[in-house]
Amino acid sequence: MCTLAVYVQVSAAMPLLVAANRDEFLDRPSAEPAVIAYDPWVFAGQDLNAGGTWFGVNQHGLVVGLLNRRRPQGPDPERRSRGLLCLELLQTRSPAEAADRLRHTPPDAYNSFNVLVADRAQALVATNPSGRIQVTPLPPGVHLLTNLELNDPTCPRIARSSELFRALTLPAAGDAAAAVPALRAILSDHTTALDPRATPLDTLCVHRPGYGTRSSTIVALTDHGVRYWHAPGPPCRTAYAELALPGRAGQRGGAAVG
Repeated sequence: MCTLAVYVQVSAAMPLLVAANRDEFLDRPSAEPAVIAYDPWVFAGQDLNAGGTWFGVNQHGLVVGLLNRRRPQGPDPERRSRGLLCLELLQTRSPAEAADRLRHTPPDAYNSFNVLVADRAQALVATNPSGRIQVTPLPPGVHLLTNLELNDPTCPRIARSSELFRALTLPAAGDAAAAVPALRAILSDHTTALDPRATPLDTLCVHRPGYGTRSSTIVALTDHGVRYWHAPGPPCRTAYAELALPGRAGQRGGAAVG
């Protein structure tokens, strides 16, 4: 499971802010964010088993994040890696182009997923649990996505964190880094909502034998360009560093935040 919060058109100076934790098996090999595709360039982490990704940004300022949905019988190993779909969407130019690609994708080609596609102008979530790919545009506001439904009030993670994410006041574009410590505090949370359905996997920051929160990423699209912070470990004990993106003047890299 993973957790993703997206701020859509909440601030004119910061039209898109995405904060995400990646939860995965600890022994699944992966590479830290780097350029993994060109024309357009794609800056993302990479799954070294199947070659895809779970989260990234591209040359056009398009952000894509993919979350695996639960399947009672477990994933079908004969289906194509969902991470490859995420990588292919990162090679489109806009949410509209990505949505068109999704509508022409056979829904049973992949195990169940939720995928966010967003840029400065629009955002959408696509999912395929019901035998078809459903594309839902996101209105302005704060939206939360896990491995259940979008903004699902029955999800213990969303029940626990919704008000915390919504209470965040976005800083001015030139001070985007000021949002990182507050987001880190939320993404590091180890408690669950007072909900009988909650399990040890329903915290935002997960630590279980063989499984847990592997990394955390925050991306802001501002008047000053794209800003990308990454923690290469669980955010409760790993600082975020801003990573320099290719072709983006003024990007700063290496400074720890939070």
